[in-house]
Amino acid sequence: MPIELDLSADELLSTTRAVRKRLDLERAVPLGVVRECIDLAVQAPSGSNRQGWHWVVVTDAEKRRALGEMYRRGFDAYRASPDYLGDKTTGDPEVDSQRRRVASSAEYLAENMGQAPVLLIPCLSGRVDSAPSVGSASHWGSLFPAVWSFCLAARSRGLGTAWTTLHLMYEREAAELLDIPYEQISQGALLPVAYTKGTDFKPARRSNIDEIVHVDTW
Repeated sequence: MPIELDLSADELLSTTRAVRKRLDLERAVPLGVVRECIDLAVQAPSGSNRQGWHWVVVTDAEKRRALGEMYRRGFDAYRASPDYLGDKTTGDPEVDSQRRRVASSAEYLAENMGQAPVLLIPCLSGRVDSAPSVGSASHWGSLFPAVWSFCLAARSRGLGTAWTTLHLMYEREAAELLDIPYEQISQGALLPVAYTKGTDFKPARRSNIDEIVHVDTW
């Protein structure tokens, strides 16, 4: 039976986490539940109300395995780059502890992405390769609100997601695998979708908003 969690709007917004180690890789996810989440997601706004979204829902085991391998290759490249934070320390024990936990869970997902029962690639009509920031922001601003709405809808149904982008290092390869018309369609993310092991997620540690909110001037 599909799960419906009794969460207030504030609880839903503050406990929708990136789920990795707590994804239940053994439990099937009904396609109907994924469709429910997408049906809610497309209530999100889009630029000029174009509604240019497309949602590629991948359940085929071999295609999931192939996407998982692309993601793992992307993660290996990221882990070897100077941008990788998993091995860096800040001197703050609490921050460093949280960073190590995130790195461990990210490595777990890299090894297991292809085993998630559903992989979702949200897409948008058009491409903005090498576009100026205004064009890029406008383009992705028509997709990302809907993707986050999907994540919230999934959480309310006992499903976990993790917003990832590393497979986009191999976007054309993924397009060929899934027959996505690369020249006309942009892939925006790769989300594993699975029921979670337990549904008790808590608000995460975040920056004090007094340090990041600027009123009238920086």
